[in-house]
Amino acid sequence: MAEAQISVWLTPGAHEDKVLGWQDGSLRVHVAAPPVDGKANDALLQLLARELNVAQGNVRLVSGHTSRRKLVAVGGVTRAEAQERLS
Repeated sequence: MAEAQISVWLTPGAHEDKVLGWQDGSLRVHVAAPPVDGKANDALLQLLARELNVAQGNVRLVSGHTSRRKLVAVGGVTRAEAQERLS
């Protein structure tokens, strides 16, 4: 099965959950959830699953649990497919 690894720059505490697009090789994402108790990470994974049209179980956080810069793995899509769907 294909798996895409996506570098994400996350801004928690935004007004709404929104994928802003690609910048310098990273996907810029805003989520409304605060960066407390993993809420922003959970919101990020849910948003990416919805935007990529994959099951939430196929999206996992590889690194950056406490950082704004994160690495997310998405099963079921290639990197090229992920870039196209998130553009």
